[in-house]
Amino acid sequence: MMSLDKINSLLTALSTNPFYQNKLNGLTSVTSLEEYSEKVPFTTKAELAADQKLYPPYGSNLTFPLETYHRFHQTSGTSGQPMIWLDDKAGWEWLCENWAWVWEKAGVTPGQAAFFPFSFGPFLGFWAGFESAAGLGIRAIPAGGLSSENRLKMMERLRPEILCCTPTYGLRLAEISDDAKSLGVEKIIVAGEPGGSLPEVRNRLCEAWDAEVIDHHGMTEIGPVTVSDIADPGRLLVRHEAYFCEVINQNEQGIGELVLTTLGRHGSPILRYRTGDLVQPDEDFALKGGIIGRADDMVVVRGVNLYPGAVEEVVSSVEGILEYEVLIEEVNSMVEVRLRAEGSGASELEGRLREVFSLRIPVEEVLEGTLERFEMKSKRWKRRN
Repeated sequence: MMSLDKINSLLTALSTNPFYQNKLNGLTSVTSLEEYSEKVPFTTKAELAADQKLYPPYGSNLTFPLETYHRFHQTSGTSGQPMIWLDDKAGWEWLCENWAWVWEKAGVTPGQAAFFPFSFGPFLGFWAGFESAAGLGIRAIPAGGLSSENRLKMMERLRPEILCCTPTYGLRLAEISDDAKSLGVEKIIVAGEPGGSLPEVRNRLCEAWDAEVIDHHGMTEIGPVTVSDIADPGRLLVRHEAYFCEVINQNEQGIGELVLTTLGRHGSPILRYRTGDLVQPDEDFALKGGIIGRADDMVVVRGVNLYPGAVEEVVSSVEGILEYEVLIEEVNSMVEVRLRAEGSGASELEGRLREVFSLRIPVEEVLEGTLERFEMKSKRWKRRN
């Protein structure tokens, strides 16, 4: 009943929120979670973006007067125009509480040091994680504005126990390090892209750093949602105290789209948000295999569904691949996919892709340094007209 009580508290608070007043038609309470799902419509990213265009710059999804909001963020823009997101004091504290849960589940304790090897941009990223860490007595070390080489030198000097980054950048740092294992990192908390819950990616990171890998995911418009189950690293635990979770349009394997309601961010709320993230919940509503991919990133090639996470796992299983990109194009009204890869394993990778997906996916070997490297979210899947 806890989620139902929080949902009704949220619905009551939205009497002063113009965006949701238009959507809810006067609904202020429900008697069950089923009624909530039946009566409350989905919220979509396109809808929020259109609202911000109609009511610039912040949109109408603000429950309180503008002067009460003191935190500004925007989405990373990897899937369209960035959306602006504001938080009041209570909303920001709620975000930091959720991150405190992530630190706790990851086994990070006060007195340890967490290293953040990237520049803090306007998107939420690890901002709440950084502030939450400092509030918990975890020494938070920013390392923006530095080259990868200088970040490694800083790590060698400061010896942080925790590294926070994307899976891609964790592997990149290990690639250019003389000996990443000697830097003393005990745990790597990864976020921003699928990978930390994929066995092959996780194993590569573990081996490169001799460290435990902990996956985490969240969104600027939602907040921190999940963290790895230490007892079963391929499984993401959901913070159900903070979110009401649903999965819609599930296929035969139980894979569907994650839908989330924020239960404590009343100033800039989200009700039944279609995240676009594809997940497979188990009986405890933990997510098996983490974030499998995105509904809008899936590509159907000759009847086979290709998810970015599944391709990433195959690529990571082949030794010698340093970086790759996936090119998607339409040829004679048919969708075709091919890869470009740096390293010595291109022919082996092509064979592994055929074995796993029963498709011939050509792999072109390119010179080292040809492909883009990523500090934050990777953008390896590219559509060509």
